[in-house]
Amino acid sequence: MRFKRPNGFTLIEVVVALAIVSIALLALLRLHLISIRTAENAQVLGQAVLLAQERMTEAMCGGCPQVGTQSGTAQADGSHFTWRTDVTDARPSSQQLDLNFTGLRRLSVDVAWQKGSGEKHIQMTTYVADSSIHEQPVAR
Repeated sequence: MRFKRPNGFTLIEVVVALAIVSIALLALLRLHLISIRTAENAQVLGQAVLLAQERMTEAMCGGCPQVGTQSGTAQADGSHFTWRTDVTDARPSSQQLDLNFTGLRRLSVDVAWQKGSGEKHIQMTTYVADSSIHEQPVAR
């Protein structure tokens, strides 16, 4: 007479299967936490970029911005940002160009925020020309 093996799994097979599933679930949980953290960082960065664009637009809304520095703070969805707008005259060196520009300004906006124990920041820079800009040849 032959001994017939019962259908089903042994206790060892069940324990090994549960161990494999638990390791896979822990890895998936870690990936989920990383994706949540990345989404939060992207949201804060997006808010900082929007604030920098807003500051640039406000500086340029009256035409060519005045030379000077402005700074301030802003709150957005629980995040605290500090910003600084610098407007300087942009004068290319005579070695680079044979032209002397008047009415060309460099507009730079820096936005900073706290991230953990450090500080993060972005900077956006553009050049703005006065509508009456003109070129004058450099005397040699």
